[in-house]
Amino acid sequence: MTRINGGLFTSLRGDWKTPRTLYQALEAEFNFDFDPCPVKANFNGLETDWGSVNFVNPPYGRHITKWIQKGYEQYLKGKTVVFLIPSRTDTRWWHDYILNADEIRFIRGRLKFDDQKNPAPFPSAIVVFRPKKWKTESIEKMMNLYTSQKSIVNGSGRFIT
Repeated sequence: MTRINGGLFTSLRGDWKTPRTLYQALEAEFNFDFDPCPVKANFNGLETDWGSVNFVNPPYGRHITKWIQKGYEQYLKGKTVVFLIPSRTDTRWWHDYILNADEIRFIRGRLKFDDQKNPAPFPSAIVVFRPKKWKTESIEKMMNLYTSQKSIVNGSGRFIT
């Protein structure tokens, strides 16, 4: 009889400490002002309002749906939410919430979390929810760039002056 490794389908633990280099790269990009579920929290991130720009590496157990839903609700309030989550594309929460994200960055290979000797037994993804204000400002910046005199390009790929 073939035995299936249960670790392939579930996380045997919930607290996966974010790899330092990954966090530093995301921090440089987003400039976070709040983490609703830090490693040694003295508050319940599900019961508090979040910051403007949030990094969320939620507990990966059965309650991950609550964290994903809370992050989505905070995004609807105009906040940026960046998740580090297991890539569980077959789950209801992935389809109900994650597919509405502005960006889903699948991480190649398996992450090696800071407090572990071996890589995680699951794939991971960075999921980004950006508020409408950010999208509008980005579109306006792009439109200004494309309509500036130096950025108008003719069919040859050369700038028109």
